[in-house]
Amino acid sequence: MSILYNTRSTRPIALALLLLTVPVASFAGLSISITIAPPPLPVYVQPICPQAGYLWTPGYWAWSDEGYFWVPGTWVTAPSVGVLWTPGYWGWLGGIYSWNGGYWGSHVGFYGGVNYGFGYGGIGFAGGEWRGGGFFYNTAVMNLGNTHITNVYVNNSVVVNNTVVNHVSFNGGPGGLRSGPTPAEQAAGRDHHIPPTGEQVQQQTAASRNTQLWAKNNGGKPAIAATAKAGDFSASSAVPARAAGGRVEPATLNASAKSMPHAGSAAATPNEPRAATPENRNSPKPQSQAAANGGAKPEMAHRPANVAPQSNAPANASRPAPAAHSNQPRPENARPAAAPEHSHAAEPKPAARTNVPPKPAEKSKPNNEERKK
Repeated sequence: MSILYNTRSTRPIALALLLLTVPVASFAGLSISITIAPPPLPVYVQPICPQAGYLWTPGYWAWSDEGYFWVPGTWVTAPSVGVLWTPGYWGWLGGIYSWNGGYWGSHVGFYGGVNYGFGYGGIGFAGGEWRGGGFFYNTAVMNLGNTHITNVYVNNSVVVNNTVVNHVSFNGGPGGLRSGPTPAEQAAGRDHHIPPTGEQVQQQTAASRNTQLWAKNNGGKPAIAATAKAGDFSASSAVPARAAGGRVEPATLNASAKSMPHAGSAAATPNEPRAATPENRNSPKPQSQAAANGGAKPEMAHRPANVAPQSNAPANASRPAPAAHSNQPRPENARPAAAPEHSHAAEPKPAARTNVPPKPAEKSKPNNEERKK
């Protein structure tokens, strides 16, 4: 198990101190990499919105030394007018599952194509929108109950009734979702982001300490699936899961920091968490040149067996011609080229020496004109 830090965003000191209280945080800027996929998303109903101005943040599986634990979905106040929440998601890349933390922004970015429900169907957010300085709720997917809220509208086109509901909680890898970011989501990822609020940090901190929410104790069906208010796990606020989202593998339930001591090494993340797109999802890890060449030295990797290695002589030094194709005697200090390393080609034999000097050129006989003179 390893913790990956994102160094891009700066945060208030108070929030940084709160993050230190979380065993292993999964928010934006602090990512986790493990080798076992998270459980499916549990099935639950949304608690009633407590009052106007609260926005929904869906539940998710986080990680601590005890393994996966469920962070209940909850209603929170937005950090500023006009911003929306982009949920975090688990993405598979290079054999590890890394958490890409959520954030607040003017637009909803990529969250792995995960169907968190309640307006977060995998792309964008259909649970409401900002109009002027107020947030309007889409009652087709938001549970307002009897709460007195006047800023409402109904858009049933976002409701999709599938015969098979997908509760997969991660992108890429075996059994994962096959979804990449749209151009609009990529642009949203480059926008200014606001980190999770204190309420959200409080929700995860409380969840990490509640043993009922540990996957190894609840089998993927947490007793507290969502809450009306962050940090309030009382019976009046909490909503239990109706069912697990699917089969939970024993390896997932038994996963912990102790069972995976060598899951990875700490490293700094790029400016933004990488999305597990179809292009890079199954990309093999880059190999060293020597490994790619089967262990051979890089300078010998692509050299034909019958070609001698290049000399270290200066570029302008003259090279002696091969003996087999030369009509001139070989210089006394000339040596045959060495056979390449690891080559079984026979070493070329030097040309036979000769001590016979070249014949002097014959003098031409005078012609008739020269004799007369």
